[in-house]
Amino acid sequence: QVHLVESGGGLVQAGGSLRLSCAASGRTSSNNVMGWFRRAPGKESEFVARITWSGGAISYADSVKGRFTISRDNAKNTVYLQMNSLKPEDTAVYYCATGPRFGVLPGDFRSWGQGTQVTVSS
Repeated sequence: QVHLVESGGGLVQAGGSLRLSCAASGRTSSNNVMGWFRRAPGKESEFVARITWSGGAISYADSVKGRFTISRDNAKNTVYLQMNSLKPEDTAVYYCATGPRFGVLPGDFRSWGQGTQVTVSS
């Protein structure tokens, strides 16, 4: 059973930066993909970014491309999401997740963290 714990959320002004972390314990080879999703009030979960532990394959949602960077530290079993040039519309609860498939749907991921709140003020 993989256990994921996010940290690093908070309140920031528009144009600012935050770095989220997701520490994974109990990781197995079947959970090769790590993803970040977000959910804003009244909206459905939205894919943000994904990365593989094995080869570092990366992709981003168009809404964050060029502003967010996902990375991994295999030795620490930790995935990061560096968020720059934040906008009020980035306000959401951010979740990390893991699964076997390099997908963008929540159903592609099996285990989820508890989420961390990111609030961007205008």
